[in-house]
Amino acid sequence: MTGFMSSDRPQAAEGRRAGPLIVTEDVALLDDLLRLCAAAGAEPEVRHEVLQHRASWDDAPLVLVGDDAADRCRGAARRDGVLLVGRDQDDPGVWRRAVEIGADCVLRLPDAESWLVDRIADTVEGVGSQAMTVGVIGGRGGAGASTLACALALAAARGGRRTMLVDGDPLGGGLDVVLGGEHSEGRRWPDFAASKGRVAGGALEESLPALHGLRVLSWDRGDSVVVPPEAMRSVLAAARRRGGVVVVDLPRRVDEGVAEALAQLDMGLLVVPGELRAVAAANRVASMAGMVLRDLRVVARGPYAAGLDEQWVAGTLGLPLAGELPVEPFLLASQDAGTPPGSVPGPLARFCTAFWDRALAADGVS
Repeated sequence: MTGFMSSDRPQAAEGRRAGPLIVTEDVALLDDLLRLCAAAGAEPEVRHEVLQHRASWDDAPLVLVGDDAADRCRGAARRDGVLLVGRDQDDPGVWRRAVEIGADCVLRLPDAESWLVDRIADTVEGVGSQAMTVGVIGGRGGAGASTLACALALAAARGGRRTMLVDGDPLGGGLDVVLGGEHSEGRRWPDFAASKGRVAGGALEESLPALHGLRVLSWDRGDSVVVPPEAMRSVLAAARRRGGVVVVDLPRRVDEGVAEALAQLDMGLLVVPGELRAVAAANRVASMAGMVLRDLRVVARGPYAAGLDEQWVAGTLGLPLAGELPVEPFLLASQDAGTPPGSVPGPLARFCTAFWDRALAADGVS
């Protein structure tokens, strides 16, 4: 059982790497807490009491106080990030002791183990704001979704934002190829396909190929691998915890893994060429994606068939218009020559820069 006394405590400051302070003389409880810290990748400091170690109490990003040590912590300064931990599910005095030491919440093991591991890991990683996460989906085959996803990621990185590009389409050929990094060292999706539970955000980021100022999670050149929803959930949650921007390139079919990715997006962009058949195909994609994704918008792409324009495309699909991608001569030729999409001045680069300016301002991100 996890009993919360307050839900508005601030999290650890960005970049703070210290582990928690554990205060207990209960050997069995200490063994459990050390085990949970190890699972979260944290190196804790252990004390039997705190009055002679005020600096440890004040400076630790998180304090885990055992039930046995609550009385010895009553004289310590009030601070955020104090958790009272024990095992007795029926102890009527636990809330009184929690109030006396200013604890954020009361935890009972083993029920709260999973929650506590996540909280410790968040502390170690210095979690701040979640990343702005945008998915890109093609309204039809060849709509240019992968091109736009890469260009959006490159534009975010150029703007100085921590950026991760996630390739969610195992049949797309690999976004690392689009960026010219197919031979770059780093982990690919098959390395994460069996992931369950929590993935450390920092370790994920550092393990991926670094291309053009961003991190890229793509595919290897082996057989196609199905990403289970548990793995997609763990990897995207880890990517989002690092803050900044996450861009996800998604296929048009919606399986369980794709549905999990859609559920973690802040916004989806549906790329729709300006032709009747593309709009008809995009309508099917929008219906499936819209069952999971709350905010789906249209990116209309020229040239347009007679009588069509970007407003007609968005209106026919019943979706808000995120913007228009005008025709960009020589875009495909420059990509074939090894130039990443949107990396040189042109309509695509301008669209991406303007998109982030609007999206991040609306999300309260500077």
